[in-house]
Amino acid sequence: MFGLSELAIILIVIAVVVGVKKLPELTRSAGKSARILKAEARAAKEQDGADAAQRPPRVIPGETVTRKPPPAQ
Repeated sequence: MFGLSELAIILIVIAVVVGVKKLPELTRSAGKSARILKAEARAAKEQDGADAAQRPPRVIPGETVTRKPPPAQ
């Protein structure tokens, strides 16, 4: 039986053989997508940092619970 690494290598070889003409286009597209995703993540992080500096801290009301000692037996 094939292991996971052998199966992955076989699938990669099949993908290369079948998609030789489309491979440069696909890698270029994947690179563009990765750059866009990275830029959007960076922009979202910067926006979150700016928003956090502008808004006051969020206070969540709660109550204090004290434990009663167990009854003596």
